[in-house]
Amino acid sequence: MGEAGTHPWAQGFPVTTQLPNGPELPTKVEFGSLDLKYPQATGNPELLEAIVKYYNNFYEANITTENVCVFAGGRPGIFASIAFLPREFEILIEETEYTPYFDLLRLLDRKYHIIPSNEANGFAPTPDDCHKAAMGIKQPFFIKSNPCNPTGHVLNGEKLKSFVEGVIERGEAALFDEAYEFFNAAGAESALRYVPNIDDTNLLVVGAATKGLQVPGMRTGWVIAAKETIEIFRNFSSIAMGGVSRPSQICVAEMLKIDRVERAREAVKEFYDDQRSWYGEKFTELGIKLFTGEGGFYHWGKLPGVLTANDFNERLFKHKAAILPGHLCDMYRRGNDGEMGRFIRFSFGPLLKETREESIRIISDCLK
Repeated sequence: MGEAGTHPWAQGFPVTTQLPNGPELPTKVEFGSLDLKYPQATGNPELLEAIVKYYNNFYEANITTENVCVFAGGRPGIFASIAFLPREFEILIEETEYTPYFDLLRLLDRKYHIIPSNEANGFAPTPDDCHKAAMGIKQPFFIKSNPCNPTGHVLNGEKLKSFVEGVIERGEAALFDEAYEFFNAAGAESALRYVPNIDDTNLLVVGAATKGLQVPGMRTGWVIAAKETIEIFRNFSSIAMGGVSRPSQICVAEMLKIDRVERAREAVKEFYDDQRSWYGEKFTELGIKLFTGEGGFYHWGKLPGVLTANDFNERLFKHKAAILPGHLCDMYRRGNDGEMGRFIRFSFGPLLKETREESIRIISDCLK
């Protein structure tokens, strides 16, 4: 999906060409013979320093390079975080969430509790909802994608501040998956804005170049956490990962330079806000009931009538198109006949404006 003639509406990747008013995207990386050697376990200095400058500049994060570990994308960082989480922590996760979360929790045999996120609350649980779900749990550990994949709901400003401060004050733990940080109608936001000293917390913030910087193929992400946690990741990298490609790190470090990334943040926001609005209006006209928030690059909606997502996909396949069935985002995994069976996640991430009308034509035909 994504090649000429296909319609990659199930795919979670962004446009990889220059956006209007955005900075140019790299077409080559310059490196020398020393860069052919093994990378450092937690990341090479140029990228670590660029990440630190980024968060300290935009969020007054008060972190150092000792608070950062570089991974081959965001997912390996999330996987490592859960793999080394002490067993006394019990995980809390929203009912409707990023598909691989279910698999990693199952594979790592982790006990977890569900925070309601469904039609009843508009797929937008509040900080209070999260706190209530944690009551009675001795050592809560929240996994929070913000903005949420698939729903696009996002905690901003005072709501995010309330959630972060509550976790810190109660001595709880949390992982914030901020892969879609730039894709936020209110402007890019990070939990690190509200963390006075990450070394005094059990918080982890996961970021990546794959979405906002528009270079998923660079496979470069990072985890920001207390120095003690980063030391664990350093040992893990030495044993099991071997570091991340030095050319990729060089490329991403250049892309994180403050002037450049400032343009990228604004260009991504403008382009995808327009995409969200345009497709949202058309979907509503077609009878798809939307529950989409103001972040991410997906629409989360309920198909009209009794049509299930799987049946809808069977129709779309004839047009070399596909959506992600909602039941794959159901942390209860109730299947195509369950609560999320009629829901779809439509990705406008990789779509160019010139494909809009054809997309709606195909969807309209397949809804009939």
